[in-house]
Amino acid sequence: MRPGEVYLAYFPFGDVPGMKLRPVLLLTNSIGTIPEILVAYISSVIPAQVLPSDLLIDPKATEFSSTNLKVRSTLRLHKLATIHCSSLARYLGKLDSTAWTAVTSKLKDLLNLSAR
Repeated sequence: MRPGEVYLAYFPFGDVPGMKLRPVLLLTNSIGTIPEILVAYISSVIPAQVLPSDLLIDPKATEFSSTNLKVRSTLRLHKLATIHCSSLARYLGKLDSTAWTAVTSKLKDLLNLSAR
């Protein structure tokens, strides 16, 4: 498990109790003695208004082909969760270095981590 990899995982619903199996992007390595990992939500729903924290993923594009996602999707970097590593159900693929650079840039902007 490494940052930039895509897994199917049990991700918490934001508005109701429960979890749903869905693709996620790993943002960190395993953390802590009870291993947890920070992930970002991936949705097959393309929003009418794409937010600055969203990254559109087209699995037919070179930089996203190794994700092994089946359909165009949206990586929603403002929808983050820390989940137990046991919630990761199955490895799907990974982002290439170009796509990972776009993710880190968007996260820096979202979290206001730009150089001051």
